[in-house]
Amino acid sequence: MLKERNLKDLLYQEFARIGKSLSSPKRLEILDVLSQGPKSVEALSKATTMSIANVSQHLQTLSNSRLVKFQKKGNYVIYELADDAISDFIISLHNLSEKQFVEVQQIKQEFLNANIGMDGVSLTELSDRMEKGEVLLLDVRPKEEYENAHIPGAVSIPIEELRDKLSSLSTNRDVVAYCRGPYCLMSVEAVELLRSKGINAYRLEKSVQDWNEFQGHLS
Repeated sequence: MLKERNLKDLLYQEFARIGKSLSSPKRLEILDVLSQGPKSVEALSKATTMSIANVSQHLQTLSNSRLVKFQKKGNYVIYELADDAISDFIISLHNLSEKQFVEVQQIKQEFLNANIGMDGVSLTELSDRMEKGEVLLLDVRPKEEYENAHIPGAVSIPIEELRDKLSSLSTNRDVVAYCRGPYCLMSVEAVELLRSKGINAYRLEKSVQDWNEFQGHLS
């Protein structure tokens, strides 16, 4: 009995290593960004508006917990999630937090209220309309995230390039913009810009991971 108790203590101690590494909001954000694809320390610093030193410190903690791994490419150190299951875990954490905490629901509602009138599309509607050729799907994430994984048929125009490339967009189809999921603002900015130029634009609040899960349920 004592041996069993010791084994359980050791087991939950190992589980707690993951929990401790996730106790920082900034480390959760880093994992969220890495779920979109590998990133250099510099790119993570830009995406999270943290200093390179702070990002490096958080990455060390995540690496010690085996949540991220890295490799050197020239003068850069490239980090990525250690396993695809970590991305699934982050999505589950988002969903659980939204379900359990009214604060998360309120923050999301404030976000929606701030963008009231910004119509969205569902994955089912998007799939149907893309099959009919009725919409142009824009991926406004950084190009390396698009190259890592994207919704089939999507065109990559990073948000910082969109204004300069507006003239290349066809105006005879509606445009749907997406980025990293419901808490990502790049697609909001894209829709606002497109609508200001008279283009019918809508936001897809789902991510590439959501699309893949949706397609998995269909097959």
